[in-house]
Amino acid sequence: MPRASLLWKFTLAFMVVAIATAGLVAVFIRITSADRLTNLILDQQRSNLQTILTEYYRANGSWDGVAEVWPALRAHTLPTPVDGQGDRDSNRIKTDRRALFGLANARGVVLVENDPRYPRGSQVPASVLKKGAAVNVDGKLVGVILNVNFNPDFNPEENLFLQRTTEALIYAVLGALLLALLLGAFLARTLIHPLQQLTTAARNIANGQLDQQVKIGARDEIGQLGEAFNTMSSEVARVNLLRKQMTADIAHDLRTPLTVIAGYIESMRDGVLQPTPERLALIYSEIEGLQNLVGDLKMLSQMDAGELPLHPQQIDVLSMLEHAAATFSHRAGQQGVELVVDAPADLPDVRVDEGRMMQVYANLLSNALRYTPAGGTISLRARAARGKVALTVEDTGAGIEADELPYIFDRSHRADKSRHAEHGESGLGLAIVKALVEAHQGTVRAESQVGAGTRILIELPAL
Repeated sequence: MPRASLLWKFTLAFMVVAIATAGLVAVFIRITSADRLTNLILDQQRSNLQTILTEYYRANGSWDGVAEVWPALRAHTLPTPVDGQGDRDSNRIKTDRRALFGLANARGVVLVENDPRYPRGSQVPASVLKKGAAVNVDGKLVGVILNVNFNPDFNPEENLFLQRTTEALIYAVLGALLLALLLGAFLARTLIHPLQQLTTAARNIANGQLDQQVKIGARDEIGQLGEAFNTMSSEVARVNLLRKQMTADIAHDLRTPLTVIAGYIESMRDGVLQPTPERLALIYSEIEGLQNLVGDLKMLSQMDAGELPLHPQQIDVLSMLEHAAATFSHRAGQQGVELVVDAPADLPDVRVDEGRMMQVYANLLSNALRYTPAGGTISLRARAARGKVALTVEDTGAGIEADELPYIFDRSHRADKSRHAEHGESGLGLAIVKALVEAHQGTVRAESQVGAGTRILIELPAL
């Protein structure tokens, strides 16, 4: 089942890791426990025997007779048989332990043998003595306990201990498996739930419900994915709404001049109106508005397809600003607006398509003149900064609302609800500005304060 597949994958992964880890630990402990128990038994008995032999030598002053009493001395190091085992088990235990250790005197002569290679009275090699346990009396070496050269058998108590150790390890592995199952299922569900929400929201978007928001309950990678999805969904919904608004605006911009043209031509055809030069000029101005709108839409489509022709060449920035100012000086003078050029003469050149950049300035200056009242100022500035040329168009007009400012370069956004269709403009001017600047590897942004004016900042690579 697709919904449960990820759940079971995570749960199975936790179980495999838990089983592998617990199994490896259990195997390691079980393999080493027998050796560790053997070492513990030998260490304890060696230590006990070392104490008993020290007391024997101190009491007798020599090792005379030690071989004859060795079984009795050795018996003191044996564990006490458990109740109910009987004499036979007790004797078997003592017999198993009796030959574990031997004894050599300080010169290395075997007094009690425990290895067929070194019978009683033979000389033990120095390497074997070195591995033995020294018996010291009053700081003097008097003998060496010879170690066993094989692993002893375990008595019933020791075998029972190993058996219980194995059972405990099995229970630990099963407990780890159960814990991994529960923890894996819990964590997998915690992870899958927000993914299921994202899946449902994505399907809703595919069905046309664009504005989808998922609840974010964490700040990890899943939470970041949820935040990114919410942002994407809101942006898709906003752009779709603006696209619909742009379609309605363009339909209005097409319908209004067509209605005017159709009305005049129909009246002239029916003889209601005469085709005077003034009326024909009005019809032609409406046709020009339609041509401008179609031209802007065509330019944007070419930019989207990467097919807009550009003819870049090295351009002097100051000359370009003066050219743009001269083009709009007459219109600015008619509106009572001062047009100022502020740029140093030593600015580095830029490589741009001059015709396209004039179109950028035409759109920016048209907007600035539209919103700048009489007595205001429009400044065209340029500065060199960090290997770039910063171009600025700043006005002292009405400014732009803060909530509108981030979207003024979107082709589907119009802050001016009246659309200024009477000026023959498409409302796509700032979208074209952004597209043309970016086509020249530049950037554009806007700063504005309501009642104080607007500043458009363009950065182009300097030569």
